[in-house]
Amino acid sequence: MKTLKKQWLEAVSAYQYVLLLFLIGPFVPLPVLFLLFTPFCLFSVLYLAWLFLDRNTPNQGGRRSEWMRNWTIWKHFRDYFPIKLVKTVDLPPDRNYVFGVHPHGILSFGAFCNFTTESNNFSQQFPGLRPTTATLAGLFRLPVYRDYLMGFGLCSVDRQSLDFILSQPQRGQAMVIVIGGAHEALFSIPGEHHLILQNRKGFVRLALRHGASLVPVYSFGENDVYKCKTFATVSWQHRCQIIFKNVMGFSPCIFWGRSLLWANSWGLLPFPVPITTVVGRPIEVPQCLHPTEEEVDHYHRLYIKALEQLFEEHKESYGVPASTHLIIK
Repeated sequence: MKTLKKQWLEAVSAYQYVLLLFLIGPFVPLPVLFLLFTPFCLFSVLYLAWLFLDRNTPNQGGRRSEWMRNWTIWKHFRDYFPIKLVKTVDLPPDRNYVFGVHPHGILSFGAFCNFTTESNNFSQQFPGLRPTTATLAGLFRLPVYRDYLMGFGLCSVDRQSLDFILSQPQRGQAMVIVIGGAHEALFSIPGEHHLILQNRKGFVRLALRHGASLVPVYSFGENDVYKCKTFATVSWQHRCQIIFKNVMGFSPCIFWGRSLLWANSWGLLPFPVPITTVVGRPIEVPQCLHPTEEEVDHYHRLYIKALEQLFEEHKESYGVPASTHLIIK
């Protein structure tokens, strides 16, 4: 039985994650700009000069901090839902991997908890693997916030960044990519499992260029932590969302959860719904520096088949009805 203090710590931990993504993170650079017009402007000038010299770091493996990845707050964050990490097979560290994570959900709670923190002991479950999660390149243009993100082992999703990591001489690199991206967030409907995958083949090309094994990953419960307002794909509202996503890089989803202080009121705090991230069997991929479309399509089909099999094998164990199947668009 959780104590009131423990429940409060868990809720605050989940809430701060949401605030950092939506409110605090984008506004963190403002103090740097503000100081430019004060007697302390030298601090901002020095930081901006260093920022210029350090501008390529997000595309060169980032700058992770194991201390940040092991913060106690992430264990409270994990326990709020709770979030679990399930390994189905061993992944030898003598090769590299591309983890395809599904679904995106609204804020990818499962992917963040399991691959950018050590709250579920990824390094113990998969010894020798070094996970690096790719996210929007634009986030690394925000002063201060970029350094916070890199501390968790996040990197830019740009091709240069992904190629750099998988080209390292040390094997055991695990490139984590939420395949559906911002577009898939628009289909984060509780109880449904819509994936944007049919025309997403860049991750397969990446795996072929480096001979990295493809690993399907599914987070059951990811779509259930928020209620979401969706629009028909032919509606003007949906078209506006797509235009906004194409310009800004993220989707303007209409979603809500519960209040931090009153459980029966709406707010930004996600509902405490269990999320279980299941890591599937790897698909061995040969190295081909210039893969043909036929090769890409072949391994893309193998990946979809493996993902569907993973979903079918585990869905009933995590509360998904037997009649429910993946909808891949």
